[in-house]
Amino acid sequence: MHITCHAQRQFPGTAAQAFALCIDSARFPQWFGGYGPIAAITRVEADGVPRVGGRRTVYNADGSVLHECITALDPPHHHAYTLSGFRPPFSWLVRQGAATWEFADSERGTRVRWRYTFTVTSALAWPLAKPVLAICMAGAMRRCLDNMARALSPEDA
Repeated sequence: MHITCHAQRQFPGTAAQAFALCIDSARFPQWFGGYGPIAAITRVEADGVPRVGGRRTVYNADGSVLHECITALDPPHHHAYTLSGFRPPFSWLVRQGAATWEFADSERGTRVRWRYTFTVTSALAWPLAKPVLAICMAGAMRRCLDNMARALSPEDA
């Protein structure tokens, strides 16, 4: 069973600028502040330059450590990765997440779409996982995109 969360936002600037922001391991933690039980990210360590098969270690404010593996990288249009290493109680609900970022030029800048598809541990976990992901994870994603868009806005430059 799967649960999907979506967030999208119009960013100022080009797709290349938005793409570079999304894969910036050093800066990404400042934008992902969490939401409810979804912890803020405090640090991301990459194993080198972004590439398919590349790995990143994500350190969270609650002490959890997650692992990303890049599964697609097509600058500046597409970026995808899997997320694993959840700890209890979240690991009782979710086995893995698969994220996809899409960037498309538009009249007002760049449309950024971020989707997560989570694999739920069982049908029994679904009723608990659904509100946590649909409300909290989607909320964290929206806040993150808002923060990133502000970082690209001319007023903040």
